Amino acid sequence: MSNFWDNMWLIVSTFVFIAYLLVLFHVVTDLFRDSSIGGGAKILWLIFLIFLPMMTVLAYILFRGDGMAQRQKAAMASAKSDTDAYIRHVAGKSPGEQIADAKALLDAGTVTQAEYEQLKAKALA
Repeated sequence: MSNFWDNMWLIVSTFVFIAYLLVLFHVVTDLFRDSSIGGGAKILWLIFLIFLPMMTVLAYILFRGDGMAQRQKAAMASAKSDTDAYIRHVAGKSPGEQIADAKALLDAGTVTQAEYEQLKAKALA
């Protein structure tokens, strides 16, 4: 019977420890992401996180928790806009831009009408 309770205690304590580590990593990430506090305050938070970890995590969430969600949301928006900009850069020009460039080449006499039609068909494909 004691083996059962030992296993249950192991499962519960492992869950609590992993949950604590996730919260700790989120707090440390938020601490370094926050530009409104200086380096000295960040060092103090880290020292307290090392020596009084559970109390410091709870204090951080209590006193600075309201801004954590806002900073996370801003970081996610920034990452999304960077990803969208990268995709637009890699994807190249839109079909309309490709057709306009081909039309400019046709008007300049660089390509023939048949070549223009091929470029247009390729852009629309």
